[in-house]
Amino acid sequence: MIFGYARVSTEEQNLDMQIDVLNKYGVERIFQEKMTGTKKDRPQLDELLKLLRKGDKVVVYKLDRISRSTKHLIELSEQFNEMAVDFVSISDSIDTSTAMGKFFFRTMASIAELERDIISERTKSGLQAARARGKKGGRPSKQTDKVEMALKMYDSKDYSTAQIISATGLGKTTLYRYINTR
Repeated sequence: MIFGYARVSTEEQNLDMQIDVLNKYGVERIFQEKMTGTKKDRPQLDELLKLLRKGDKVVVYKLDRISRSTKHLIELSEQFNEMAVDFVSISDSIDTSTAMGKFFFRTMASIAELERDIISERTKSGLQAARARGKKGGRPSKQTDKVEMALKMYDSKDYSTAQIISATGLGKTTLYRYINTR
């Protein structure tokens, strides 16, 4: 099945133009998003992704219509590749059912892998440098006297959880974590 995806940008006519181009391409079903691309929650795109099956094709007018960022585009391209779904961007002349389109996918996957490796290396180097300066990573531990007081209050059964949290300054999740790990 050929699915189309269109997202409004700044003008309503832009959406109509996208739909016209997608219809001319021959898409069978169009998912229209009427919110900005910077929003993470895009229900129509999520719905499209749920319906995709091996051999389907996703068609967009332009790459920036389907992705919020380069990272998001790479994630989508990897997902399409894993699902054996072809991807077409009409304005950008990308069609993964062609040799150049497959090259595009492989290039995107390589860039994604490189990006993950660079982030990992930077993180490791940063942690190593911090340790060399005597810094300890992670969240600061809670004051043991506050934890002990909270546990005594809890064990006495004279206080509600809200009262214990208020008196000790511990969070509810933290309190229950200490209760469950003793």
